[in-house]
Amino acid sequence: MVARSVLLDPIRVGTATLKSRIVMGSMHTGLEHHPERFDELGRFYAERAKGGAGLIVTGGFAPNFAGRMKNEPGTFERSDQVADHKKITGPVRAAGGRILLQILHAGRYGYHPAVVAPSPIKSPINRDVPAEMTDEQIEETIGNYATTARLAMEAGYDGVEIMGSEGYLVSEFLAPRTNHRTDRWGGFLENRGRFPISVVKAVRAAIGDGLISYRISALELVEGGLTQDETLWLAKEVEKAGADCISTGIGWHEAAVPTIAGPVPHAAFIDSTRRLKGVVKIPVTASNRINLPEDAAQIIAEGSADLVSMARPLLADAEFVNKVGRGRPDLVNVCIACNQACLDHYFTDQVISCLVNPRAVRENEFSDAPATSAKRVAVVGAGVAGMAAALEAGRRGHHVTLFESAPRIGGQFALAAVIPGKEDYGLSLKSYEAQLAEAGVEVKTGTVVDAEVLKRENFDEVVVSSGVSPRLIDIPGGDDPRVVGYTDILTGKVKAGERVVVIGGGGIGHDVALFLAMETNGRRQTREEFFERWGIEGKPKHQPARRQITMVKRSPGAFGRTLGKSTGWILRQELKDLKVRQIAEAKYRKVDSEGLHIALPEGDEVLPADTIVVCAGQESDRAIADVIAANGQTVHVIGGARLAGELDAKRAIYEGAILGNRM
Repeated sequence: MVARSVLLDPIRVGTATLKSRIVMGSMHTGLEHHPERFDELGRFYAERAKGGAGLIVTGGFAPNFAGRMKNEPGTFERSDQVADHKKITGPVRAAGGRILLQILHAGRYGYHPAVVAPSPIKSPINRDVPAEMTDEQIEETIGNYATTARLAMEAGYDGVEIMGSEGYLVSEFLAPRTNHRTDRWGGFLENRGRFPISVVKAVRAAIGDGLISYRISALELVEGGLTQDETLWLAKEVEKAGADCISTGIGWHEAAVPTIAGPVPHAAFIDSTRRLKGVVKIPVTASNRINLPEDAAQIIAEGSADLVSMARPLLADAEFVNKVGRGRPDLVNVCIACNQACLDHYFTDQVISCLVNPRAVRENEFSDAPATSAKRVAVVGAGVAGMAAALEAGRRGHHVTLFESAPRIGGQFALAAVIPGKEDYGLSLKSYEAQLAEAGVEVKTGTVVDAEVLKRENFDEVVVSSGVSPRLIDIPGGDDPRVVGYTDILTGKVKAGERVVVIGGGGIGHDVALFLAMETNGRRQTREEFFERWGIEGKPKHQPARRQITMVKRSPGAFGRTLGKSTGWILRQELKDLKVRQIAEAKYRKVDSEGLHIALPEGDEVLPADTIVVCAGQESDRAIADVIAANGQTVHVIGGARLAGELDAKRAIYEGAILGNRM
């Protein structure tokens, strides 16, 4: 008998009893600005409610025009908006869930000309200088919070979360960094804290016994932010003002410290949450880089928090809690903290989804009904596209065989798992293995299959997801044994020398440079190492690179422009601190005993090298598809086999999933 997880223990928060300790944390989906699509948002949240989340918190809605995140609708301030919000709350309540509306005033983080703040101090991540709020505007804004909270209750929400962390308006009032006022709203901590405390009191008066969660920065990570002692004082005052729960956030968005990306160790900031929990009596919610059931359970069991907020992990798997309840945490589709389809989408004005779960926020595109007839399906290649296709087809009831020539599934994902900061890709593959087995997919690794075998076995559908082959370099000396492909380096087939030249400035080139510079051999960075590296409790300390590495590319301009919008800066900073040299606008002349000869606008140069790693793109490996088609079988080509280009796991997984689901 499987022991019951503490994550399934109910908990009393205010007047409500939550069915589990997992909270679907607030995350902007990009639909908050589109009331005509609130039915999609409702279904998205309802799936998480059905999946066992004890509480759901929406993406932020502004209490007034100036508080919007972007220069488009995104407020909840009028009674005629209540009906639209019922499209969100109705499905969640029907699924047995509870949901809070997050009230978020962006302050100087708003991307529009009407931004306001306590003081007219420009944010380093925004182009506009905010207008300083008058005393009258501050009082009016407090009233706006109360109005939004009242409307939320009318719309069927269980209450609200007041966004008081991560550098938005409430943070800006609290921090000396952004509050230079000399009136009753600035100066001493009690004055700077007047705004958030007034907001909580006004909201409590407006919603009676509705739930109030207050999101607090447990650790600011910016100069001029609140100290730990000031944060503890604030938590106690917020509790006195009427909050039912405190939800912890980490850092401001302008902080030069990663807080939710892959390089951050699991539950790295839990000590700050634990300290905060020690000074209040109301429940406290932990967050930030908690993506595994065992980590969440440990946090609850050891008393570091009462609840655990998971936004991206529940994006990756709506059934997270239910799988834990079934005693099958191995089936949880692990969030890899890549941010490629969630945060990066939001920051580029796209509706979010999830790289490892393309169903997220696309629930209407997929069917859970059994297929009308079970087909025999062959999937050739178990990279991410093939795995996704096989999994969806298997879940619809088809008889699926997944062929893979390598010893294990994963393809490029398996290579990525050895990159420092991408260790969770390996956990994702373990989850895929368990999910494929549960879906009844027959996985044949170490198996090379040809078109004749597929024809003889008489499969109804054949999916070719055979991936890519790294492109070689066609210059004199390109066949020198020192010239190797990135796959040979990442699989350990070739051990790099002390002086390495990496050819290619795309994502793979950056990853390979980091892999060779750090050489962690798959070991995840510890919390202590991470704190030291980023100077969280002192000055940053950088470890020297293990090798002398030079990156070189043909195109002009800075390196890393194609990296992730929200994570690329981390990798660029890592390579800078490791003193990796980067050379752009180079023409590759030849390789000889001296090294790689290149021509630059300012003249020729020779780069001495013991190893030259080629990361200059890849080509589709799809020859088998043409033979299959010639044999008269239906064939579908997906992923890298269909389009190589810059490898795109997000596209590949979506292609595979939608194909498998629609067979």
